Amino acid sequence: MINERQQHILELLEQKGEVQLQQLKDIFSDVSMMTLRRDLINLENEGYLIRTYGGAVSVKKITANSGEEDAYSRRATENVEAKKKIAEKAVKIVEKDRSMFFDSGSTIMCLAEILPDDSYYIVTSGANIALELVKKLRTTVFTLGGLMNRNTLSMSGPNAISSLDTINIDLAFLAASGFSIDKGFTVANMYECELKRKVVEQAKKVILLMDTSKINKDLPFTYATLKDIDMWICEKELPADIAAEAAKYNVMIL
Repeated sequence: MINERQQHILELLEQKGEVQLQQLKDIFSDVSMMTLRRDLINLENEGYLIRTYGGAVSVKKITANSGEEDAYSRRATENVEAKKKIAEKAVKIVEKDRSMFFDSGSTIMCLAEILPDDSYYIVTSGANIALELVKKLRTTVFTLGGLMNRNTLSMSGPNAISSLDTINIDLAFLAASGFSIDKGFTVANMYECELKRKVVEQAKKVILLMDTSKINKDLPFTYATLKDIDMWICEKELPADIAAEAAKYNVMIL
């Protein structure tokens, strides 16, 4: 049975697609956080939502996305401040006169936009990332050919993967659509997963750019785990359990 408070939570989910526990606590100030967690558990058991780290997402929203990443234009407007913070940290890691890989995605775009015009050699799978980088006169840009994903504006597939065999990568800046300790870093597209796996194998150093809103969200395909990366750049501290797991594999958290 769904009580009045839980019905109100469902109405919020209908409007926004997802909710955070802290938001619910602000609305239902006379109810404990534990009670609100139980509300979400009950609604999850009823099939209305899926719980995430610190909140829940509507099943309708997930179904509407059909398991695929949101359209790029929509995702680019989500968690903008977090992505900017990540990009500002990442730009300090970029090195001149080194071969680097820039993944596709809106967080990587934030990095490309603030990258200084200097002597960089950058390989990218993102068509939009390449167009942003070529505005910089001193930066050399290489693109991977292949199948273009309309939702992420990235190039992938067998041709893109095979072309990586001839490219040396010192630093790889990668993105992910989800992460959990059990499943690692995940994406929704199989071809993009294979491409990212190849980059992880080729790169001397792997740097993951992902904000904490994607924690405990598992998509169908895993391309890396914590043991495969060297650094994780995020906008704020990671949850204690994930930070501890990262420490086991000497992953630097920035």
